[in-house]
Amino acid sequence: MTENKELALTPLMEQLRPLLMAEATPVYLVGGTVRDAILGRPIHDLDLIVPSGAISLTFRLADARGYRRVYALDAERDVGRILPEGEGLTLDIARFRGPTLADDLRDRDFTINAMALPVGEHTAADVIDYHNGLNDLEARRIRIIHDRSIENDPVRALRAARFAVQLGFELTAETQAAARAAAPILLQRTSAERIRDELSRLLTLDAPHWGIELLDELGLLSVVLPEVAALDGVTQSPPHHEDVLHHTMTVLRYLAQVEQLVDGRPLATEWSEDVERLIAPHHEKLRGHLDTPVDGGFPGRLLLRWGGLFHDTGKAATRTVDVNGRIRFFGHDEVGGRVASAKLSSLGFSNEAVRRVRHIVDGHMRPLHLAMDIRPPSRRTAYRYFKALHEAGLDVGLLTLADHLATYDGIGDEEGWQSLLVVVGSLFDTYFGDYEQTVAPPRLLDGRSLMDLLDMPPGHEIGRLLRLLEEAQAAGEVSTSDEAIAFVRRHAGM
Repeated sequence: MTENKELALTPLMEQLRPLLMAEATPVYLVGGTVRDAILGRPIHDLDLIVPSGAISLTFRLADARGYRRVYALDAERDVGRILPEGEGLTLDIARFRGPTLADDLRDRDFTINAMALPVGEHTAADVIDYHNGLNDLEARRIRIIHDRSIENDPVRALRAARFAVQLGFELTAETQAAARAAAPILLQRTSAERIRDELSRLLTLDAPHWGIELLDELGLLSVVLPEVAALDGVTQSPPHHEDVLHHTMTVLRYLAQVEQLVDGRPLATEWSEDVERLIAPHHEKLRGHLDTPVDGGFPGRLLLRWGGLFHDTGKAATRTVDVNGRIRFFGHDEVGGRVASAKLSSLGFSNEAVRRVRHIVDGHMRPLHLAMDIRPPSRRTAYRYFKALHEAGLDVGLLTLADHLATYDGIGDEEGWQSLLVVVGSLFDTYFGDYEQTVAPPRLLDGRSLMDLLDMPPGHEIGRLLRLLEEAQAAGEVSTSDEAIAFVRRHAGM
């Protein structure tokens, strides 16, 4: 690594540097900021440390720059945060994790994250590197700082797997051993929310399947995701070519590639042009759907990945073999939905996020069933599909494509693939192009109008008639108030 290499920090850092250098106390960039600057990777967070007075510095800096979103993130540990408007990154300022800079860096997880750069410096030669992190970056390896690096904070075992996948690095033997040793204490000493956040970061990587595979190799999958680990060795009949666990990993691989196409990043595969044509009319809206946070701040694409991870978790409990030797999994979608719901609730996801993932898992077989008919779904069918799944029907469409590709490890059954494309494309067309007519038609009559018209009290019958009327509107059978009145009179037996 060239020592005089100019480190590419963010324009924001260049603007802040004079203010930080004017401070009486030394200020250092640390952690992932320094690592990514050395690697030339995009920097999404600026992490700064000072010997003391971190929160007061945070507010002084915010005042000087006119930033409005500034917080005392952790008063006990003296950590402040600024969310600079329009910058798309987070600026954290923290007090040393010990009396000295050396103590702080020794308390971090891995050598590649235990380097510091004085804010007035610019090159790799200026990096303070007590633990040979520069050498480990050069060698592309993840190495713990000392024997208790992971034991002191067991969630670092999950983080090791994430960094290995994110950076394409290898775990050293001692890092692997420390991660395995942490498995028995991980749940006891780590909050559910920290486990959720680390798994979520892993799942949103470009190669989430590698992360799940690495967790399995390290003995961590059975600890943090026993519902997924239980799929190992659960065999399936053709056209499946993998057991359920490895099929799930393959689904995640293809799902990441499908999302890549939604994001407008080209992909050279035998099937990518088909998917590009399918999503082209709705590219921006689909991408917006994936990027929109669900209640609790979890972006839609993260919940889709969780749905992909859990889509077949019901198979472990529903596996049967019929008289002809064919393996069946009757009701695995509904069972998996319950499994996913329970797990995500235990990890502290919001109720709305849990519902989204449950809908994805519950509904992942629906497009495959619809594709058995070579015709596009009728308006009534599309209405029922989105009535059951809501926005998650879009996620299910994308997941179904990945599920098919994983089953065959490619297009495989050409006729089945083309039929599936027709179904998913038609569902997308309906949702984005015919929403108010078919997905959620406005009511021509409300409950009060029905009660007055039919001289009925409130109750189940009024609800039933409203549901029938809405479906008839979606199917195009009713379009005016007069038609609606005639419809409900007929179905009320009048």
